[in-house]
Amino acid sequence: MKSTIYQPFKNFDFKFKNCFLSGDNFDAPVEEINILPDWLLKAGNLTGEEQIKLLDESIRAYNTLKVPCSTEVNTQFIQPLEDKIAAAFAEGYAGVSALSEEELFQWIGKFMYGFIYIEMNAAVGLQQISADGINMSQGLMHKFGNLNTMLQSIYRPMVYENFTPWSIVVVPLEDKETNFSFRDEINTLTFSLKLKDFGIIACLQDNGTNKMYHEEILTQIGTKPLSAEQFEELSARFYYSAYLFNRLPEYTIMPVEGTVYIDAMPLRGTINKALFDHWQHKTYAQVLQEFWKPWGHTLFEIIKDPTKPMSYFEPACLPVTQ
Repeated sequence: MKSTIYQPFKNFDFKFKNCFLSGDNFDAPVEEINILPDWLLKAGNLTGEEQIKLLDESIRAYNTLKVPCSTEVNTQFIQPLEDKIAAAFAEGYAGVSALSEEELFQWIGKFMYGFIYIEMNAAVGLQQISADGINMSQGLMHKFGNLNTMLQSIYRPMVYENFTPWSIVVVPLEDKETNFSFRDEINTLTFSLKLKDFGIIACLQDNGTNKMYHEEILTQIGTKPLSAEQFEELSARFYYSAYLFNRLPEYTIMPVEGTVYIDAMPLRGTINKALFDHWQHKTYAQVLQEFWKPWGHTLFEIIKDPTKPMSYFEPACLPVTQ
C-alpha cells in the first residue's frame, strides 16, 4: 500500500476506474461491490429489487447500487468490518450497542459515501460538475473529502487527537420486530436506521456537537426502549439540528510513519456566534411532520401550540426557541 492519503475531490476521481476508498493506493484489481451488502438485504427481508430515487432523479434498484473497490481493500478490510457489523445486527440492540463508535462510523460512513460516489459519478457524467468542481459547493466538497479521508481508517491506522468527528446514538426500540428502513441527508451527512429492536442516528462530520446539543433528551432516554413515534421524533431533532449547525469543521491531517493523525481546529474559530442557528419550532414541526407521516399527524396538530410542539416525550426537553 502506498502511504499517500487519497483525495478524490482534487481531480474528481469518480469514473469507476479506481477504488472508491483508496484510489490507486493498492496494487490490486478493482471489483464492484454492493452499497447495500447481501447480508443487510437479507436481514431487512429485502429482495434487492426495491427502488430508490437519486439526486439526479434517476430510479435505481438497491442491487444495482455498486461502487468500485480494490480486491485487497474489500477482502482484507471491508469484509471483516461487514462481518462484524452483520453479527452485531443479528444480535439486535445488545450486539449493536457493544460495537465501538468508530466501527459504526466506518460502516455508516462507507454506506453513505457509497451513495455520494454514485451521485458524483452521475453529476460528472452529466457534466453538472466540471473537472475543477466549479459547479459544486466548496463546503460540500470539503466535507465529503474529509469523510473520505477518515474512512481510510478502515484500512490504515488513524488517530483522532482528543476529539471525535461524529455524533452517534444507538437506542433500543419497544417493537422487537421493527422493519428495516434507513434515511440519510447527504448535505449534512446525517443518517438513521432502524431494524429489529434497535435504532441508530448519526451525524458524521460535526465533531460531536449534535450529541451535546441534545444531551438533555438523551440523558432522559438513557437505555429505555423507544416507541416507533419516539424514535422518529428523536431522529427529526437530529436532522433539524444538523441543518442548524453552522460550522464547517477544519482539520490538520498529518501522516507520520504509516499512521494518519487528525487534529480538529476549534469550531468557534473567529465567528462570534453560537454553533447552531436559532431553533424555530415552526420549521422543526415541518421536519417532524415528514418523519411522522406513518401516523398521519398534520402540521396544525403538531404546532397547535406554537410554543410547545407535539411530543411523545414527557417532558419534551426541546431546545429553547428564539
